[in-house]
Amino acid sequence: MRVDRPSPKTAIETVAVGGATAFVIYLASAGVTASAQLLIARLVGAETYGIYSYVTAWMTILAYSSALGFDTALLRFVAAYRAMEAWSLVRGIIQYAERRVVAVGILVVLAGALVVLFQPRRFSAELRDTFLVGFFIVPVWALLWVRCATVRAFGGVALAVLPDKIVRDGFVLVLVVVATVALGVNVDARQVMMATLAGSVVALWLVSTGMRRLRPSALAGTPPEYAAATWRRTAAPLLVVVATQALLNRTGVVLLGWFGETTQAGIYNLVFNVALLVVLPRTAINVLFAPTISSLFARKDQASLQALVANAASWALGAAVCMALALAIFAEPILSWFGRDFVAGVPALRILLAGQVIAASYGSQLSVMTMTEHERGAAALLVLSAVVNIAVGIVLIAFLGLAGAAISTAIALMVWNVAMAHFISRHLRLMPGVLGMMGSKSR
Repeated sequence: MRVDRPSPKTAIETVAVGGATAFVIYLASAGVTASAQLLIARLVGAETYGIYSYVTAWMTILAYSSALGFDTALLRFVAAYRAMEAWSLVRGIIQYAERRVVAVGILVVLAGALVVLFQPRRFSAELRDTFLVGFFIVPVWALLWVRCATVRAFGGVALAVLPDKIVRDGFVLVLVVVATVALGVNVDARQVMMATLAGSVVALWLVSTGMRRLRPSALAGTPPEYAAATWRRTAAPLLVVVATQALLNRTGVVLLGWFGETTQAGIYNLVFNVALLVVLPRTAINVLFAPTISSLFARKDQASLQALVANAASWALGAAVCMALALAIFAEPILSWFGRDFVAGVPALRILLAGQVIAASYGSQLSVMTMTEHERGAAALLVLSAVVNIAVGIVLIAFLGLAGAAISTAIALMVWNVAMAHFISRHLRLMPGVLGMMGSKSR
């Protein structure tokens, strides 16, 4: 029987159109997040915002760890089982993932609360209370991201992205504005964290509603079947990838806060989030890039795979350069909007922008590795980069403060991407990033 295979042009066009749609959604979410961060920073000041940022960084790392890698594994398994019409396995992996994620999240809440309460000298009253509220966010975020992955696997990209990326931060924005402007309350870090918890619960409810709506009718009444050993074997390296990536992104904030520089931690968190705007095009492209890579790899369509990798990298790089130049030129007026204290982050912002542009030139290499059954290699390289970031960060922050944190992050990004490029070239026989465009032309 003949099986029609999409041409390289068809695969590329599919990712381009889907990526453009997703980019609009991610751009809107970035606007909501930026607005929320702007108001919070201006209303509570750099010191309180620093406490909020420091605690949020820890909660993000803990939440991704509590997701146990299923926020990525579900994308692969649910899509594969749907194609096979193995509905009992679809039901089984969803139940298996959710129950374990919630259980681990609850353990994090209990363990975290004990650590904070039994070390009173290490925490100020505001920092302690913010941590205690923040721990309750961990199981909510972990379950939210797992259900978002399920919704994406069911084909609902918008229903997965909007609640997590727009509703969650938008709800925080509304609550903070109402409390400060309408009610005249002096909001502190604990109250902002409570607003974040409330917004996260609303987002979880919306994603759960979307999951029920998109759930295939064939799942109704189907008994679950479990392939736990296979799921654990795949999810374990993905857990390392996701958790380590969260740590890599927040090392600067965590180290600055750990050294007692919570104000600088808040400034660094803000400039890091601004620099992440450059990553938006790549993130949007990944919505359809990742599953398309998996499909082409399964078909052993090397020509289409190389063309897609090269084109996706060129799109990401072009958009990243344009956005980074604009942000670097207007860095000082942008940060001054957040308050006078945040202008100190201008050099760090420009360093981070340079690092993100270099990373964009390599394309979405992590997706290439995880979607071609090389998740263990991806995990090892990511851990290496995180270790470099921590080691270099400890040294440079002591001498350069904010700029040191930015330099260590940029160095770690370059080490990570160079290592992945070498791996992909050697094991997949693909020319990584924009180099693939030159390779295609030479051929």
